[in-house]
Amino acid sequence: MTFHKLLIANRGEIACRIIKTAHEMGISCVAVYTEADTYSPFVRMADQSIKLSDSYLNGNEIINAAKRTGAEAIHPGYGFLSENAKFARAVRREGLIWVGPNSRVITSMGDKLKAKDIAEKAGVPTLPMTTDPKKAYTIGYPILIKAAAGGGGKGMRIVEDKKDLKEAIAGAQREAKTGFGDDRVFIERYVASSRHIEIQILGDSQGNVVHLGERECSIQRRHQKIIEESPSPRVDSEMRAAMGDAAIKLAKKLKYESAGTVEFLVDDKTGEFWFLEVNTRLQVEHPVTEEVTGKDLVYEQLRIARGEELGYSQDDITWKGSSIEARLYAEDPSNDFLPATGTLIAYESDANIDARWDTGIEQGSVVGTDFDPMLAKVITKGKTRVDAANKLALALESLHIGGVTTNRDFLVASLRSDDFLEGNTTSDFIEKSNPQRAVVLEGSSLENATSAAALWIQGQNRENANILKEIPTGWRNSRLPRQKITLSYLDNEVEVTYKANRDGSFAVNEETTAKVINWTPSGIDIEINNSRFYSKITQDDDNIVVHGPWGDALFKILPRFTLPGSEVQAGGLIAPMPGKVIDLKVKVGSKVKKGDTLVILEAMKMEHQVKASEDGKVTKVLIKKDDQLENGALLMVVDN
Repeated sequence: MTFHKLLIANRGEIACRIIKTAHEMGISCVAVYTEADTYSPFVRMADQSIKLSDSYLNGNEIINAAKRTGAEAIHPGYGFLSENAKFARAVRREGLIWVGPNSRVITSMGDKLKAKDIAEKAGVPTLPMTTDPKKAYTIGYPILIKAAAGGGGKGMRIVEDKKDLKEAIAGAQREAKTGFGDDRVFIERYVASSRHIEIQILGDSQGNVVHLGERECSIQRRHQKIIEESPSPRVDSEMRAAMGDAAIKLAKKLKYESAGTVEFLVDDKTGEFWFLEVNTRLQVEHPVTEEVTGKDLVYEQLRIARGEELGYSQDDITWKGSSIEARLYAEDPSNDFLPATGTLIAYESDANIDARWDTGIEQGSVVGTDFDPMLAKVITKGKTRVDAANKLALALESLHIGGVTTNRDFLVASLRSDDFLEGNTTSDFIEKSNPQRAVVLEGSSLENATSAAALWIQGQNRENANILKEIPTGWRNSRLPRQKITLSYLDNEVEVTYKANRDGSFAVNEETTAKVINWTPSGIDIEINNSRFYSKITQDDDNIVVHGPWGDALFKILPRFTLPGSEVQAGGLIAPMPGKVIDLKVKVGSKVKKGDTLVILEAMKMEHQVKASEDGKVTKVLIKKDDQLENGALLMVVDN
């Protein structure tokens, strides 16, 4: 069953990741892409690329692309069609090799209700649940509503009180229908102080199964993981053995082939664990397992797909050190982690820091609403967990990024928090630890950033000068006013004045002395009041991203003369993110109470409810159902 050409039915960072290993194995790669991904790096990395007419969910078109290019195998990555049993069957029916478990296993595990039943029969403990909303009280509040098909946080709601149950079920069903084409949901006990621990398994066609230890994925927002690690600080050797045995027992009952993950919920206080689901694919967080075991999981998937035996037993699996992964998202942690869009003006990691960057974007990439907002996975390994956490925080801090709001600062704050470093990483970590959501520059940090920006722009202007270029900076034969530049930062104007001194330094804002050690088109090495730092700087039209010890700051260079701007209408309710209107709860004349849901928006297949901030009456409605909105669009006017 050997193959020489592989089609990757996915995009972004996972497509890049698969291509890398396949090329190391001498396997040629075919990419498929849509119009939105025309300029994406994975398309260039592939040996051939086929443009799809509509989406990555068109299984027939993807299979035709494989046959057209002579690809003998298809790797689905994760998301999209990776857990679609119908697609897996169609691939094999066409004589192609499917890199993953067979469709029977995907079908049984893709339905969480069937999966629970199989787990129980295999002797694996499961949480109390019901499919009947009228019996929710038998479980006891709080409860968790979950989609029967699919995962990734879609179709999931926590319900604290019976009065919220009906609306929560309706929202979960809509989201599940959109994400998975199946609106079935069920109700399960919610364990507030818990940990999400998953066991990585590998199985071959000869019946051999091993586990590669655990990953902890407890730190989540909007029911989606953002920080994962291996090993877990909560799991000892006894618990690892018990969970590993349970995972292998279930895998053998399923006759599992390929890579997969058995996910468990662990009560942090008692150590009791319950089966949650089996992910019949490669997981986003698989790199941390690779780092501590030395096993390339894509390599193992491709070997198993060729019919090869694992060639090792459970006793051969060892773990070394600690590895942590953070997911860098285009989102706004200060605004309930809502997705963000825009163009990446700057995107450059520090090559001197030992970190693994699994990414599918680059400087200039456009982040839209078509796909998941994850920009990159950043992975580090250390001899100890604290070493890995510190390295990861440093790698993120050193990233030069701008043009799109991200969760970078939040991730750094989380990794450097006492709770994280002490291993207190339960599922309520964000609520309990409340890491800083964003870095807002003020005081000396703001002055240093704006000074660096102003003097970099001054150097840029001199570099581009066509006349008198050899005249020393600041030379003058008369008394002239200071040079001035005005920057906008978080809607506030910051004025920077400067003049060159005879010794080559600059007097900035009268009281500050700055000396430019070196200027380049990509940054400035500067000393301000005897404190020296290097600042990476990227300019795009009137936007400038300035990186330094404070992280990154995005400034807008304001023109010397500005036209009056338009005013926001009083009482206006604006869209907190770009998205589609999927439900409009009010009309002109509706009376609303503070906290009432007025509009439901959908972006990246996740729902967000726009609620009333105060009591009032709707006097204008400027949108309708199915409208596609930009961030900040005026939705309606609510008067007191």
